Amino acid sequence: MSSSALPPEPWHSFLAEIDAALANPVSLNCIGGFALTVHYGMSRTTADIDILEVSAASFAGPLLTLGCEGGPLHRKHKLYIDPVTVAFFPDNYAARLTEIFTGAYKNLRIRVLDPYDVALTKLGRNNQKDRDDVRFLARAIPFDIGTLKERYLSELQWQFADGMRNGPRYRADRDIGEWIEMIEEDQAGEDATE
Repeated sequence: MSSSALPPEPWHSFLAEIDAALANPVSLNCIGGFALTVHYGMSRTTADIDILEVSAASFAGPLLTLGCEGGPLHRKHKLYIDPVTVAFFPDNYAARLTEIFTGAYKNLRIRVLDPYDVALTKLGRNNQKDRDDVRFLARAIPFDIGTLKERYLSELQWQFADGMRNGPRYRADRDIGEWIEMIEEDQAGEDATE
Protein backbone atom coordinates (compact mmCIF):
# COMPACT_ATOMS: atom_id res chain seq x y z
CA MET A 1 0.00 0.00 0.00
CA SER A 2 1.08 3.53 -0.74
CA SER A 3 3.14 5.28 1.89
CA SER A 4 4.47 8.06 -0.33
CA ALA A 5 3.95 11.67 0.74
CA LEU A 6 2.87 12.61 -2.79
CA PRO A 7 1.00 10.78 -5.50
CA PRO A 8 3.03 9.73 -8.54
CA GLU A 9 3.13 11.99 -11.56
CA PRO A 10 1.15 13.07 -13.46
CA TRP A 11 -1.41 12.69 -10.64
CA HIS A 12 0.41 15.05 -8.28
CA SER A 13 0.53 17.91 -10.79
CA PHE A 14 -3.11 17.37 -11.71
CA LEU A 15 -4.26 17.35 -8.08
CA ALA A 16 -2.01 20.28 -7.12
CA GLU A 17 -3.65 22.44 -9.78
CA ILE A 18 -7.11 21.53 -8.51
CA ASP A 19 -6.03 22.19 -4.93
CA ALA A 20 -4.67 25.63 -5.86
CA ALA A 21 -8.08 26.56 -7.27
CA LEU A 22 -10.08 25.45 -4.21
CA ALA A 23 -11.24 28.07 -1.71
CA ASN A 24 -12.50 25.51 0.83
CA PRO A 25 -11.57 22.00 1.92
CA VAL A 26 -12.91 19.21 -0.30
CA SER A 27 -12.59 15.47 0.24
CA LEU A 28 -12.45 13.00 -2.62
CA ASN A 29 -13.59 9.52 -1.58
CA CYS A 30 -11.89 7.33 -4.17
CA ILE A 31 -12.82 3.95 -5.56
CA GLY A 32 -11.80 2.15 -8.73
CA GLY A 33 -8.53 2.14 -10.62
CA PHE A 34 -7.01 5.18 -8.91
CA ALA A 35 -7.43 3.65 -5.44
CA LEU A 36 -6.23 0.28 -6.71
CA THR A 37 -3.08 1.65 -8.35
CA VAL A 38 -1.89 4.51 -6.14
CA HIS A 39 -2.84 3.00 -2.77
CA TYR A 40 -3.19 -0.75 -3.12
CA GLY A 41 -0.33 -1.23 -5.59
CA MET A 42 -2.06 -2.72 -8.62
CA SER A 43 -0.12 -2.43 -11.88
CA ARG A 44 -2.42 -0.91 -14.45
CA THR A 45 -3.03 2.47 -15.96
CA THR A 46 -6.05 4.63 -15.30
CA ALA A 47 -6.92 8.11 -16.46
CA ASP A 48 -9.61 8.94 -13.94
CA ILE A 49 -10.32 9.18 -10.25
CA ASP A 50 -13.70 7.59 -9.56
CA ILE A 51 -15.19 9.35 -6.54
CA LEU A 52 -18.24 8.96 -4.33
CA GLU A 53 -20.22 11.69 -2.61
CA VAL A 54 -18.88 15.13 -3.27
CA SER A 55 -21.41 17.77 -2.33
CA ALA A 56 -22.94 19.70 -5.21
CA ALA A 57 -21.68 23.04 -3.90
CA SER A 58 -18.05 21.98 -3.72
CA PHE A 59 -18.18 19.99 -6.93
CA ALA A 60 -19.71 22.83 -8.95
CA GLY A 61 -16.57 24.91 -8.47
CA PRO A 62 -13.03 24.06 -9.56
CA LEU A 63 -13.56 20.31 -9.60
CA LEU A 64 -16.28 20.61 -12.22
CA THR A 65 -14.71 23.31 -14.34
CA LEU A 66 -11.11 22.14 -14.11
CA GLY A 67 -10.91 18.48 -13.23
CA CYS A 68 -13.77 16.71 -14.93
CA GLU A 69 -13.69 14.90 -18.24
CA GLY A 70 -13.27 17.42 -21.04
CA GLY A 71 -12.10 20.19 -18.69
CA PRO A 72 -8.86 22.12 -19.04
CA LEU A 73 -6.87 19.86 -16.72
CA HIS A 74 -8.14 16.78 -18.52
CA ARG A 75 -6.87 18.23 -21.78
CA LYS A 76 -3.56 19.21 -20.17
CA HIS A 77 -2.80 16.10 -18.08
CA LYS A 78 -5.03 13.49 -19.79
CA LEU A 79 -6.53 12.78 -16.34
CA TYR A 80 -9.92 13.62 -14.88
CA ILE A 81 -12.20 13.24 -11.88
CA ASP A 82 -15.25 11.08 -12.47
CA PRO A 83 -18.09 11.35 -9.94
CA VAL A 84 -19.78 7.96 -9.73
CA THR A 85 -23.51 8.56 -9.74
CA VAL A 86 -24.73 4.96 -9.96
CA ALA A 87 -22.98 2.59 -7.59
CA PHE A 88 -23.70 0.22 -4.77
CA PHE A 89 -21.42 0.67 -1.78
CA PRO A 90 -21.48 -0.56 1.82
CA ASP A 91 -23.52 1.53 4.25
CA ASN A 92 -20.71 2.32 6.68
CA TYR A 93 -17.87 2.80 4.20
CA ALA A 94 -17.24 6.39 5.41
CA ALA A 95 -16.19 5.11 8.85
CA ARG A 96 -13.44 3.05 7.19
CA LEU A 97 -11.96 5.64 4.80
CA THR A 98 -8.19 6.06 4.84
CA GLU A 99 -6.66 9.41 3.98
CA ILE A 100 -3.67 9.15 1.66
CA PHE A 101 -1.10 11.80 0.81
CA THR A 102 -1.95 13.56 4.07
CA GLY A 103 -0.71 17.16 4.08
CA ALA A 104 0.23 17.14 0.39
CA TYR A 105 -2.45 19.70 -0.46
CA LYS A 106 -3.93 22.72 1.30
CA ASN A 107 -7.64 22.09 0.64
CA LEU A 108 -7.81 18.73 -1.09
CA ARG A 109 -8.10 15.54 0.93
CA ILE A 110 -7.72 12.25 -0.90
CA ARG A 111 -9.33 9.29 0.83
CA VAL A 112 -9.70 5.69 -0.33
CA LEU A 113 -12.24 3.11 0.62
CA ASP A 114 -11.22 0.12 2.68
CA PRO A 115 -10.21 -2.79 0.36
CA TYR A 116 -13.35 -4.83 1.14
CA ASP A 117 -15.49 -1.78 0.38
CA VAL A 118 -13.63 -1.12 -2.89
CA ALA A 119 -14.29 -4.73 -3.88
CA LEU A 120 -17.96 -4.55 -2.99
CA THR A 121 -18.47 -1.41 -5.12
CA LYS A 122 -17.71 -3.67 -8.08
CA LEU A 123 -20.51 -6.11 -7.39
CA GLY A 124 -23.24 -4.17 -9.22
CA ARG A 125 -21.42 -4.33 -12.56
CA ASN A 126 -19.27 -7.44 -12.03
CA ASN A 127 -17.55 -7.55 -15.42
CA GLN A 128 -14.21 -9.32 -16.00
CA LYS A 129 -12.19 -6.22 -15.06
CA ASP A 130 -14.14 -5.98 -11.79
CA ARG A 131 -13.49 -9.65 -10.99
CA ASP A 132 -9.79 -9.16 -11.77
CA ASP A 133 -9.73 -6.18 -9.40
CA VAL A 134 -11.39 -8.20 -6.64
CA ARG A 135 -8.95 -11.06 -7.19
CA PHE A 136 -6.03 -8.61 -6.97
CA LEU A 137 -7.31 -7.08 -3.71
CA ALA A 138 -8.05 -10.50 -2.22
CA ARG A 139 -4.47 -11.56 -2.90
CA ALA A 140 -2.81 -8.26 -1.92
CA ILE A 141 -4.51 -7.83 1.47
CA PRO A 142 -5.21 -10.97 1.76
CA PHE A 143 -8.96 -11.05 2.23
CA ASP A 144 -10.73 -12.71 5.09
CA ILE A 145 -13.77 -14.43 3.53
CA GLY A 146 -15.84 -13.94 6.68
CA THR A 147 -15.30 -10.17 6.61
CA LEU A 148 -16.21 -9.93 2.93
CA LYS A 149 -19.36 -12.03 3.39
CA GLU A 150 -20.47 -10.23 6.56
CA ARG A 151 -19.99 -6.80 5.03
CA TYR A 152 -21.99 -7.83 1.97
CA LEU A 153 -24.84 -9.27 4.06
CA SER A 154 -25.06 -6.50 6.65
CA GLU A 155 -24.27 -3.39 4.58
CA LEU A 156 -24.91 -4.03 0.91
CA GLN A 157 -27.28 -6.88 0.11
CA TRP A 158 -30.42 -4.90 0.99
CA GLN A 159 -29.55 -2.37 -1.75
CA PHE A 160 -30.14 -5.00 -4.43
CA ALA A 161 -33.90 -4.49 -4.27
CA ASP A 162 -35.61 -7.80 -4.83
CA GLY A 163 -35.21 -11.52 -4.31
CA MET A 164 -36.77 -12.60 -7.60
CA ARG A 165 -34.96 -15.18 -9.70
CA ASN A 166 -32.61 -13.30 -12.03
CA GLY A 167 -33.42 -10.04 -10.20
CA PRO A 168 -30.75 -7.73 -8.77
CA ARG A 169 -30.49 -9.45 -5.37
CA TYR A 170 -30.40 -12.91 -6.90
CA ARG A 171 -27.54 -11.84 -9.21
CA ALA A 172 -25.64 -10.11 -6.38
CA ASP A 173 -25.98 -13.17 -4.11
CA ARG A 174 -24.84 -15.43 -6.95
CA ASP A 175 -21.93 -13.16 -7.86
CA ILE A 176 -20.65 -12.75 -4.30
CA GLY A 177 -20.81 -16.54 -4.00
CA GLU A 178 -18.69 -16.89 -7.15
CA TRP A 179 -16.21 -14.31 -5.82
CA ILE A 180 -15.88 -16.23 -2.56
CA GLU A 181 -15.26 -19.48 -4.46
CA MET A 182 -12.62 -17.71 -6.60
CA ILE A 183 -10.88 -16.28 -3.53
CA GLU A 184 -11.00 -19.61 -1.66
CA GLU A 185 -9.48 -21.40 -4.68
CA ASP A 186 -6.71 -18.81 -4.86
CA GLN A 187 -6.03 -19.09 -1.13
CA ALA A 188 -6.02 -22.91 -1.30
CA GLY A 189 -3.55 -22.74 -4.19
CA GLU A 190 -1.27 -20.39 -2.25
CA ASP A 191 -1.40 -22.66 0.81
CA ALA A 192 -0.44 -25.66 -1.34
CA THR A 193 2.65 -23.88 -2.71
CA GLU A 194 3.97 -22.82 0.71
